[in-house]
Amino acid sequence: MEIDINSYLTAATDNVIKYAPNLLSAILVLFVGFWLIRKVSKLIEISLNTSSLSNEITSFLISLIDIVLKVAILLFAAGIAGFDTSALVGILAAAGFAVGLALQGGLGNFASGIIILVFKPYRVNDWIAIEDKFGKVEEIQIFNTILVTPGLKTLIIPNGQVTENIVTNFSKKGHIRLEIEVSMPYAESFPKVKGIIEEVLSNNTNVLPEPVPLVGIEKYDTHNIIIGVKPYVHPDEYWDATYAIHQAIKTAFFKNGVKMAYSEGVELGTIGE
Repeated sequence: MEIDINSYLTAATDNVIKYAPNLLSAILVLFVGFWLIRKVSKLIEISLNTSSLSNEITSFLISLIDIVLKVAILLFAAGIAGFDTSALVGILAAAGFAVGLALQGGLGNFASGIIILVFKPYRVNDWIAIEDKFGKVEEIQIFNTILVTPGLKTLIIPNGQVTENIVTNFSKKGHIRLEIEVSMPYAESFPKVKGIIEEVLSNNTNVLPEPVPLVGIEKYDTHNIIIGVKPYVHPDEYWDATYAIHQAIKTAFFKNGVKMAYSEGVELGTIGE
């Protein structure tokens, strides 16, 4: 029994002497490598923060670079310690492939999120429409885009749907044109009504002076002439400006005695304040 113990101790001592330098070297590589990764990540973060990239893509790139560098250091240290790194790489590749198959849809949304962050078809606080979904961008995540509708409903839209469909950005130019229609009876003077509407627009603080608002005859209806009123406003003022202009035009028509043709088309009736 004593001989067996001595042989085990001798074998253990030989293994320690044989592998200790490799293990110590691997530990040293991990210690120094992780220290360097922290320094490199800090330098990359400073560099990205001074670039024109958004905060969303900056934080994502920093995390991605940090993970890639740490995996590389771990594989390098494992090789120094005597492990078969080719087998480890094979295991990681197989695991990645299996996860990729299981999360195929999620990976598509992930890739779409990268495209959105890089090419910036819209930013946070932009008003956008994706198919029939309309709202203000509250957050751009890696997998989803969060919209808040004018009715304060939260829409969570997978980024894959964003890149596969047409996106309308109402905030890209910094202004948006209202499409308002106003009825005017045939008996009224168009220059007179146009002047009234232009005065209403000039007095509305939400209406932008540039581009110049457009007021013109849109079409001829059965009982009325339809006037198109197209002022430009900031996207955030869309609804406030629309309602305020409608109300102000009605009041201005009343004060200036503009008549209105009712659907019966028999007589001109007054319009109340």
